[in-house]
Amino acid sequence: MSKSKSKSTPMTSSAAARIQSAQAAKTGGKTPKGSFAARAQKSAAKHAGKTTTKK
Repeated sequence: MSKSKSKSTPMTSSAAARIQSAQAAKTGGKTPKGSFAARAQKSAAKHAGKTTTKK
């Protein structure tokens, strides 16, 4: 996994939910531990409550 210093958009809850939903549809309702969907959900939770304002 690359740790670039470029500006990126933080993962949102709704984006993580879409990713997790797509993964669950492919895997019979399960989201494997450590999968991209699980990492997306973790990232969304980490960024929850933080506001992003552009100056």
